[in-house]
Amino acid sequence: MITIKSIAKEANVSEGTVDRVLHNRGGVSKKTEAKIKEILKKHNFKVNPVARALAMKNKFKLLTLMPNYDSDNLFWESPYLGILKASGEVKNYGVEVDNYFFDQFDPQSYLNQFEALMDSNPTAVVIVPTFIKETKRIVDRLEKLKIPYLFFNIDLEGFNNISFIGQDSYMGGYVAGKLMHLVLGDESSFLIVLPRLNVANYYAISKRIEGFNDYFIKNKIKNESLTLSIDNLNDVEYAKLKINSFLQAHDTVKGIFVPSSRIAAIVQVIEETSIKKLQLIGFDNTKQNLKCLEDDTVSFLISQKPFEQGYESIHLMADFLVKNKTPASKIYSPIDILTKENARYNERKERDFQHNDH
Repeated sequence: MITIKSIAKEANVSEGTVDRVLHNRGGVSKKTEAKIKEILKKHNFKVNPVARALAMKNKFKLLTLMPNYDSDNLFWESPYLGILKASGEVKNYGVEVDNYFFDQFDPQSYLNQFEALMDSNPTAVVIVPTFIKETKRIVDRLEKLKIPYLFFNIDLEGFNNISFIGQDSYMGGYVAGKLMHLVLGDESSFLIVLPRLNVANYYAISKRIEGFNDYFIKNKIKNESLTLSIDNLNDVEYAKLKINSFLQAHDTVKGIFVPSSRIAAIVQVIEETSIKKLQLIGFDNTKQNLKCLEDDTVSFLISQKPFEQGYESIHLMADFLVKNKTPASKIYSPIDILTKENARYNERKERDFQHNDH
């Protein structure tokens, strides 16, 4: 079997020079680099990623920046569990993963956690780019330091992230629009509930709303589309008063679309007499949302495989660091339509991980 020593002898260079070319460390002339690569190609020499990582003494520090989760916002637990599973696997390749969490409703928390992350001197970063303006600041700093970064769950355009993994938010909203049309028919009246203000700054939600509305526009379907913002769903009495007053004033509404993971919180505050007359469509298979699906208060949920998003984002970046393997620029998650009947079969990998490790 060909060795680095024999390659160095054939190229008439030191073993250290061959090592530099193998691991893209620079400091080698283009002519010498080309000569070494030709010899490597001739002998079909491939670097063992485990050996490489061990030789580099666990050089890679991969850090994640993502929203925190709690009992009111459970969605981000799933991608975090995916990250945990992948972290244990890539550790064998010399990639250490650490996680930083921010308040998804607070742009300053996003920036503060990024500063804490940078104090740990990351080799690469995986980001959920929740806020557009603040992400520009974050990315500008990463690019100046030549730190590679990957986006997951939220796909912002105009950045140099090596890849994006997550759902096509526009198409997810478009599918939700089609489902609403199927259950309500033509000339229907429906309500889009926004659980937080300043929707333009939450890219995924705004794209879902755009896709939802475009389904009706592109198919020339007459409808009445209404919008209601509820900026604090945790204040149950406030939310209850706001949505029920709205529904009483607009009694033609037959469907509700919630373009976030908080549809269970909306169900909680709608009066029982009203909920029986409504078709509700939302996103994500959190435990609360699945319960609403099970008791028929929600008609459909659109899932995006969040566990796999977290899991794959770590493996994609680890392959980039260890194997110099550049992923596709966009890797889209499925747009899964969940019903009462099929929801239990979704996210099997996450349930297996929780059962085996937690």
